[in-house]
Amino acid sequence: MVTYWLVFSFVAMLSFFERKQISIHLIRLSSIPVSWCFIWLVLVLVIGFRFEVGGDWGAYLRYLDRVADLSVTEALALKDPGYQMLNVFSQYVGGGIFSVNLMAATLFVTGLMVFCANQPRPMLALAVAFPYMVIVLSMGYTRQSIAIGLSMIAFYSLIHNSIYRFSFWLVLACLFHQSAILLIPIGVMLSNRNRILGYFLLALTLCGAYFILLQDSVDALYYGYIESEYQSQGALVRVCMSVVPSLIFLTLKGSFDLQPNEKKLWTIFSFLSITCLILLYISSASTAIDRVALYLLPLQLVVFSHLPEVFGSKRKSNIQWTSLVLFYCALVQFVWLFYAQNAYAWLPYKFYPFLWL
Repeated sequence: MVTYWLVFSFVAMLSFFERKQISIHLIRLSSIPVSWCFIWLVLVLVIGFRFEVGGDWGAYLRYLDRVADLSVTEALALKDPGYQMLNVFSQYVGGGIFSVNLMAATLFVTGLMVFCANQPRPMLALAVAFPYMVIVLSMGYTRQSIAIGLSMIAFYSLIHNSIYRFSFWLVLACLFHQSAILLIPIGVMLSNRNRILGYFLLALTLCGAYFILLQDSVDALYYGYIESEYQSQGALVRVCMSVVPSLIFLTLKGSFDLQPNEKKLWTIFSFLSITCLILLYISSASTAIDRVALYLLPLQLVVFSHLPEVFGSKRKSNIQWTSLVLFYCALVQFVWLFYAQNAYAWLPYKFYPFLWL
């Protein structure tokens, strides 16, 4: 548990010293600060070298064992071919589950930090993401965490009016978790440039990916989550975590310094979050709703990283509002680590290289 609090405290401390970015531009490697690269490395190592951490640790070991005697073609025929390729690659280079987790962590953390860098307070956005998206999601839902990381790059591309890059990153996300296909309509609704061509290209690309790669998996998703009416523990709490920023955004949307297409995107996310809450009360398939709601988590990063300027002054540091956001994040982390029913699977945190010391 100490590791979780040390990393969170470090990110939180850095968020106190950052000021709102005047403008958000396309990210270039030459403009990435050294501190950002250091945090990227720390997160990749902490996530990738975890040992016996996460509720599905045993399941992912079985995934790895399953491809040991399969050819590449046979592995690609399995569910979530992108993740299976990580397993196949690990069989060739060695390293076992740690090679897989390091590659998965690289994809997730890169997507997360690209998304955070596009916010007015990147470190604060990362601090918001840490309690649930980093600790719970990336260490417990490995396949879907990759899909969410890649989908955040897709959203970044969409915000910068690139429907083509959005299509590419979303198809890639679908290869790691079929549920990412549910994000397709968002791209269509936000396509601004060459709208007709964008619709055609998006539909052609994603329909082709669906029929070639994902049809069986999407059918399994429907029958596994919807028809069987699986129940997900804590779904209400997780959905409410997105509903709160949704209500803040919808109420104070005019105070958020966002481009028109960004406001449209996060308005859609806000209504989807509220819809998920309603569906939890009228549907018994809470696992399906919970898994879909995970893709709405980036809304929290957007809303809470804007709050210091929404409630404070655009010309001041607004440290009191930053402190309030960080207190909320620390509270979320504390409650989850101490009171979540399955938190035991994340405790204690074990870093594999240190086990040899």
